[in-house]
Order: sequence, then C-alpha cells, then structure tokens
Amino acid sequence: MKAILKRGELPSENIKINIGGSKSESNRLLILQAQFPNISIENLSESDDSTVLKKALNVINGTVDVHHAGTAMRFLTAYFAAKEGAAILLTGSQRMQQRPIGILVEALRYLGADIAFVKNEGFPPLKIKGKRLLKTEVTIKANVSSQYISALMLMAPMLPHGLKIVLDGHTTSVPYIEMTLSLLKKIGIESSFTNNEIVVSAAKNVEKQSLVVESDWSSASYFYSLVALSENLQVTLGSFSRESLQGDAALAQLYNSLGVETVFNASEKTISLVKKDIPLPDSLLLDLSNTPDLAQTIAVSCFGLGISCRLTGLHTLKIKETDRLLALKNELEKLGASVQIDENSLNLEKSSQIHFNQSIETYQDHRMAMAFAPLVLKTGLTINNAEVVSKSYPNFWKDLQKIGVVCELGSSAK
Repeated sequence: MKAILKRGELPSENIKINIGGSKSESNRLLILQAQFPNISIENLSESDDSTVLKKALNVINGTVDVHHAGTAMRFLTAYFAAKEGAAILLTGSQRMQQRPIGILVEALRYLGADIAFVKNEGFPPLKIKGKRLLKTEVTIKANVSSQYISALMLMAPMLPHGLKIVLDGHTTSVPYIEMTLSLLKKIGIESSFTNNEIVVSAAKNVEKQSLVVESDWSSASYFYSLVALSENLQVTLGSFSRESLQGDAALAQLYNSLGVETVFNASEKTISLVKKDIPLPDSLLLDLSNTPDLAQTIAVSCFGLGISCRLTGLHTLKIKETDRLLALKNELEKLGASVQIDENSLNLEKSSQIHFNQSIETYQDHRMAMAFAPLVLKTGLTINNAEVVSKSYPNFWKDLQKIGVVCELGSSAK
C-alpha cells in the first residue's frame, strides 16, 4: 500500500487526537502480566508489536514468529529461557534474522539457559528450552541495546533468588531502563539501579492491581513535527502527563527551540502543541543517545525548516528495523538534502530547497513512514509500503487526515 499525501486546508481551531498506549510500556507490562496474571492493563497499545507479543505469551510449546517486532524478540528470548517447561522455536522476518541477539543469548547462557542458534551464530531463529535458572549475577555490555538489559530485568522476578545485572561500559538509552525499573517497582517488586548495577528481587506474587498505560510519546513526535513545519497549527494530544516514564517525553524540551510550545493540561491529562513565533536556530546540535527513536523525526523537521543539524548518540539505529542512518540519508537526499553519516551520528546541511513529489521508501520501518509524512506541509510526496505504520501506530493515516492532510491510500503495485 502507498500513501499519496497532499496538503489540504489546515484547521484554524484546535484539533484533539487520542494516541494509543505506549508500545514500550505495554510490552513491558505484558511480560510482567504473564508472570503475575492478577495484573490487569488498561489502554494497552494496539500496535502490531504488542499484539504479536500478547499472542506469543500464550505459547508454551511450538513456533513463535514475531515478524518485525524487535522488542518482542528480545523480551521473549529471556522470558522463555526462564519459563520452566517451555520448548520454543523463536523466529521472525528476514530482517529480524539479520538483527543481532548474541549478547543477550550469551548473558542468558551464562545464567544456565538452554538456547541454540538455528541458522547463523548470534542471530535468530532461536531454539529455547525453558528451565530453572539458579545463578544470581550476570555481566552484559551496556552500549548496544537497552532492550537486552530490560529483557533481563523483566525476567529476573521469575528466578528463585532474583538477579544482579552488572553493566559493562557506557549505558545506552537509560530512560528505557528506568522505565522498566519504575514498572517493576509499581507492581511491588524491589529493584534498584546504582553505579552500573541493577538489582531485581525475586517475587512469587504481587497484589491484584490495574495499571493504565500512558499514550505513546514516540507517536506524538510526528505531531510535534507537523506543528513545527506549519504556520499556526495547534493540536491537543491525549493521554499524556508531565511525570512520564517514557524517555521520549523529552520532545517537549527538544522541540521548544523548533518553535513548538508544549502546554500540559493536568486535569484533562492532555498536552497542547502550540506554534510559537520565534527565530529558529541556524543549526541544532543534539545528543540523542537517550532518545534515539526521535532521530528520524528531528532530522526531517530540521530539513523542512531549512536549518542544519548534527545528531549524535545514534549507534543503535543501525540494528533497528533497517539501518536507519543509511535510510535517512537515502531518502533525505532524494528531497534535495545534503547528509553525512557515520557509525554514531548524522550531519544535515542547511537547505533552502525541497524537491517536489518524491516517493519515500520505508524499508519496512514504521518510523521512516511517519517521520517523513509531516513534509506534506512543504511538498506533496508518496510514502511507499505505508501499511508499516501498524507496527506502532495503526491509526496514523486516519489521524493525519484529521488535521487537513489529504491522504490517498492505494495499492503499491505498478
């Protein structure tokens, strides 16, 4: 499916959009709910990733295919390894079978897990036989993916004596680790994170409780971009709070210099994004090591605004749904940008021209589709394989039309 986007008449009044539950929070809570069924979850993400994970957690013996869901692959690897009696072939899409998981498997094997690589060493598919893991301490490299660390943290309550996780090196995406820690504490599991050591206690039972998932800040980023690229668009998004567990809540600060003010409406649990008439910087320098999922949106926003940017802390983007740095370079240059990338950063030069009516490839990456869509306020464009948005935000194209974007969805066949 492709989405042909054209700028329509943008509304002059404030538009209210309800964004679904955070995928990151939902996936963590689903793993905890599988261990403690007396937990109930409200506002669960409707994303493909969360749907796949929820379904997988009902399997004890057989094949689990997570498709493109990287979080599900990491979390389930640890969960099934510690699930006594489980016998699982854990697999995914062709791209998933190219995404490394050796560091996590090595840590789990050290703890006593029975995991075998079926095809290529260090990569899915995995053959997992769940067993009782008795060791209480493990060391893992901290600078590759925080999801490896969260996977171990979420598995730890299943172990007889809990788990100490020693982090080796600089820790990537700390807010996601802190989110996992907060959710563990919220359901009553003792845990701590100090001096590169995470300790999670064993827990046999937790009190019956209902947890409400906050809406997804990563999904909100595309509306920040739309407001930044508009003249006077105002959008209200629910349900959000100033005291968020999500690292991508840093959007409120990051987009302030790009002309977007965030107004927190505490009583309604919403945020209003208001266009500010301020001089824009000539260049933006940001370290996104704690919020790498925002890199695509910010880079596209800067291009659309005609300012340069240097984004660093992006080393994890090469092992996402696609090599996001290379994908960003390819598609931005189609539109007339000048982009340089290396293993850790992206440099975008200032540009005053945008090529019209280009087709943007998504590389089976939901964030590529949604990050480029706001450029419709500057030029018409086509997003190929537009259905990939269902991975995290199934209603994205419908919500885009609510703010006046003409969005024609049709077959990608030529």
